[in-house]
Amino acid sequence: MGLGGCIILIGAGAILAFATDWKMDTVDVDLVGWIMMIVGIIGVFVYASIARRRRMIVPPGTTVVSEHERHHP
Repeated sequence: MGLGGCIILIGAGAILAFATDWKMDTVDVDLVGWIMMIVGIIGVFVYASIARRRRMIVPPGTTVVSEHERHHP
């Protein structure tokens, strides 16, 4: 799930939890909304953690050797 999916979960969960007054005998709609918001927030944190690890910072002065130069000096 990408960042957009997480934001949609948070938004839909907030709508279910705060903006509806539906009452069902078998399902607590407010609880479903809260669960969706929590899953969306967890997803945002996981996505941010993975995105942070994907960014590779090369310190200045470090020589980058390509695969071609490594095998054919």
